[in-house]
Amino acid sequence: MDEPAEIGRRVARIRAERGLTQRALAEPSYTPAYVSTLEAGKVRPSETALRFLAGRLGVSYEELATGRPAHLATELRLALTDAQQTLATGDAAEAAGHYRRLLSDARGLGLEPEQAEALLGLGDCALEAGELGSAIAHFEEAERLLAGEPLPRRARPVRGRAVAHLLAGELRYACYLLETAIDELNASGLADPEALVLLYAAVIGPYIDMGAHARAAHAAELALALAPQVDDPALVAGMHRQVARTFLAAGRPADADASLAKAQAVYRQLRLRTDLAHCHWMRGYVQAQNGDLAAAEAELRTARDMLAARRAALYTAQVEVELADVLRRLGRGAEAAELLAGVLELGDSRGAVHAGGAHRLLGLMAQERGETGAAERHYRQALALLERSGASGDLADLCRLLGDLLRRTGRTEAALDAYRTGLGHRAAPGTTTLGPAPAAPPAVLGGDPVRPD
Repeated sequence: MDEPAEIGRRVARIRAERGLTQRALAEPSYTPAYVSTLEAGKVRPSETALRFLAGRLGVSYEELATGRPAHLATELRLALTDAQQTLATGDAAEAAGHYRRLLSDARGLGLEPEQAEALLGLGDCALEAGELGSAIAHFEEAERLLAGEPLPRRARPVRGRAVAHLLAGELRYACYLLETAIDELNASGLADPEALVLLYAAVIGPYIDMGAHARAAHAAELALALAPQVDDPALVAGMHRQVARTFLAAGRPADADASLAKAQAVYRQLRLRTDLAHCHWMRGYVQAQNGDLAAAEAELRTARDMLAARRAALYTAQVEVELADVLRRLGRGAEAAELLAGVLELGDSRGAVHAGGAHRLLGLMAQERGETGAAERHYRQALALLERSGASGDLADLCRLLGDLLRRTGRTEAALDAYRTGLGHRAAPGTTTLGPAPAAPPAVLGGDPVRPD
């Protein structure tokens, strides 16, 4: 709502345009003196008074309170929905152009919720393009604009920031952001199912990458229990895609594939191309774990082509690391090395985990060729990258590979150091160093309380 003086001038102008006296405008609910005082800017009108006056003047409450015709905000919200559809089914760069224009329009109109929505869209576009610094900045600005809103409204920018930090290899910080939001949401009494499913699904990935499989499984259990209360099919599909990772970590590939199939059906129906590509990627990973390398290659190539077509450079690079591993196992080392060289050209500033994975595979291939020195260099580069990210499971495996290599070349003490480092990363399986896990919601589906792990 504008300042009283500005509202008063607006009421006086519109009243004059309508040819009404102060008495005709005021009656029967108010006095001419009240209208006179209001038009002089000496009193701040209540919402009730403004709604009455707006009705008498034949304008909307919003136009009288802010000077903006109501249709402008409606048109802006519809345009934001169109931009979201462009991002989901078309080109991220085109969607980003729409969002930037809409952000400028929303700022000009002083519409903070619409500004936040445009910033969330720009953050999602930046994530797809692998521009992680820009994504974080957009999500942080959206969160600032929503600071006075209830916590469920702030779940999306928190989740966006966490995903950006996860892709950058900052696993612990991603967990911290999500766990803090989950705890605040459950403690506030605003246990909104959609916000909780969004946050629980987002925290599964960093938990698994850090080796905290028990926490990941519990987050998946809670998300699945809350899912029947969620109306957004895309959100439920995203939850199933993340839950598949916990099934795979628990040695249940059939359940993982079933979860991915559910997600894939929704994404195909809604034409959510990036999400559909992620399902192909994950199914390829599941098949690779099962030893079906031909099927894995087909799924991963499909995912890679879909993501490359959308110019999603960072996601494409991550798929290429998985595809290179499959090609190596199929005996096609030259193709794998060519893929990995392209991945490393991106540098590690856009995410240390995929760069570490590329160096690990290059080390394995060098070792298979008998190039011990090159293998050790790649393993140590991978180790430095993964130590920065805190990916405990990958670190432990890498330390084992390095230790075995050093032992076979007669450097026993150095091998023992590598093994000890690896054991340190496996010292407490299923946990992180983040402290207690977030509390579970007081009740799920309105039934019995869910006990935390």
